[in-house]
Amino acid sequence: MKTYARQPIAFTHGDGAWMWSTDGKKYLDGLSGIAVNGLGHNHPKLVKAISEQAGKLIHTSNLYGVVEQSNLADRLCEISGMDEAFFCNSGAEANEAAIKLAKYYGHKKGIENAKII
Repeated sequence: MKTYARQPIAFTHGDGAWMWSTDGKKYLDGLSGIAVNGLGHNHPKLVKAISEQAGKLIHTSNLYGVVEQSNLADRLCEISGMDEAFFCNSGAEANEAAIKLAKYYGHKKGIENAKII
C-alpha cells in the first residue's frame, strides 16, 4: 500500500548528520529520521547505551514498571522543574494524552466548559 511517494534512493549507513546511499554517495540528513533521530546516526554514546539496554530488556508495556524509565522520569522532572513525567508507547498515544492532560488541567483550574477552537 502506498502511503507516500518513495524516493528513488536507498541508504546503507549514517554517521552524525550524514548518510550514504547504496551507490556510495554522501548526503546531509535533514529529513530521513522524521524527527526521531535528532542525535544523528551512529553516535558512540547512544550506540553503547542502546546496546547495553538491549542486552537487558528491549521493551515492555507501560503496564509494568521499568527501573530505567523511572530513573529517566526522575531526571526529566529534575531538569524541567515539573512534578511528574508521562510516558507513551506511540505518537498517537502522546497526542491523546496531551488532550486529556490539557482537559484535566483546565478542570483543576475551574474551567468546566472550555470553548473548542
